[in-house]
Amino acid sequence: MTLSRTCVVIGGGTMGADIALTLARAGCPTHLVETFDHVREALPARLAAGLAALGCPDRLDRIEVHASLDDVDWPEVDVAIEAVPERLDIKRALFADLARRARPDAWLTSNSSSFPISAIAEGLPGPGRFFGLHYFMPAHLVPLVEVVCGAGSDAALAREVAEFMRSTGKVPVIVKKDLPGFLANRLQHALGREALALVEAGVATPEDVDAAVRFGFGFRYLAAGPLLQRDHAGLDVHAAAAATMYPGLAAGKEPAKCLTDRVAAGRLGMKAGAGFYDWTPETIAAERARYEAILRGALSLLEPELPKVQG
Repeated sequence: MTLSRTCVVIGGGTMGADIALTLARAGCPTHLVETFDHVREALPARLAAGLAALGCPDRLDRIEVHASLDDVDWPEVDVAIEAVPERLDIKRALFADLARRARPDAWLTSNSSSFPISAIAEGLPGPGRFFGLHYFMPAHLVPLVEVVCGAGSDAALAREVAEFMRSTGKVPVIVKKDLPGFLANRLQHALGREALALVEAGVATPEDVDAAVRFGFGFRYLAAGPLLQRDHAGLDVHAAAAATMYPGLAAGKEPAKCLTDRVAAGRLGMKAGAGFYDWTPETIAAERARYEAILRGALSLLEPELPKVQG
């Protein structure tokens, strides 16, 4: 049975375009709205290449690219996914517009990685249909999607959204409380805080911290998450280790100085040519190719456990 729905993705940048790829791969009629001419003009080639890489070049006709929300046939839309810049004022204005345009039973969702859906949709009618729908970069490769419930979100609808995500080949998790960072980013930042603290204290270099995660416990996380891993090792072992380590773990309330100093110095990562590592156009291209190849390899390993695309 197909759960195909007509979708609108608002924002054709990195996240929005990749989200559209996942929907089109599942056979969903997908409208991709991008207002900036230079970004929109590059989308057809990017989308064609992305669907070819996913093994479904014939699904390109599932995506229509538009310059304006006015170009979308809103009575046909079942799901809207916002992927615009991470500014609350922009998102709130867009959601107010979507609430006027969309059918009362259409799902209105945000790919925001930081703003609670309760804040984005505050004061709008029909709160039960508002959800966070948080994909992870690159959205067409990383299986996880968070379905985030706000204070007024309908729990039964959240399960329907999750099932729809599953039909597109994603692994959905329902986040029942609209906390900052939701589920996965809270876990990621807890690890990141300790990693940065260890670098700042001179315990290890950024290279060694990255290696410890990638080739140590992070390697095992592909097979078992942190709670299942504890069952593998024994809860008594982990309880004893926690009693020893927890008192000394990083508990700072502000970002680490070794992070904020780099931001202040303009060392913002690849986009600035330097971050924790130094980058050139050549090393960036090589790193992105390496990164994507490993993600694709990981996907092939996980394939037996991933939902099947139903489109």
